[in-house]
Amino acid sequence: MTTLHLVRHGRASGGWDDDPDPGLDDLGRHQAQRVAARLATLGPLAVWTSPLRRCRETASVLAATWAVEPLVEAAVAEIPSPPGIPMGERVTWLREAMAGEWTPLGERYTAYRDGVASRLLQVGTDTVVFSHFIAINAAIGAAIGDDRLVIRRLDNCSVTTIRIDDGRLVLVEGGAEADTLIR
Repeated sequence: MTTLHLVRHGRASGGWDDDPDPGLDDLGRHQAQRVAARLATLGPLAVWTSPLRRCRETASVLAATWAVEPLVEAAVAEIPSPPGIPMGERVTWLREAMAGEWTPLGERYTAYRDGVASRLLQVGTDTVVFSHFIAINAAIGAAIGDDRLVIRRLDNCSVTTIRIDDGRLVLVEGGAEADTLIR
């Protein structure tokens, strides 16, 4: 049985409506240090990260602790915004989408959701995966058979534990939740 520790990135220095790829702010760097200290005794394990800066920067602390090179994995990246949507309208679109389910969003988004789950099912060894709010919720939804975009209001640097058992994702523990959804 393979165990996956899905970590939401630390707090970003920019919001979804003003920066397509922000790094971490000071609090986010502190959160990355805390989650690395929390997970350090589990490994060294394989480390995967979304290609986006906030995830790579969060992952880098644990990867350095274990002296491992993170695998950059596009399948666990952030949900794509609709083509052609202006940067300033992304948060409005995302808030509306987060209030609903995947299926009404159409094939582009169900393919994203299914791609997250499919790629995680291919992991062959215990791994820490640094990813995003919606991607981790997609994995949780696949594990429990729930079509909602938001199942848990995951906090920055929360850790959700999922096992791969008999070719399916099984939720072991949901990550800590936060009061806010989008920054």
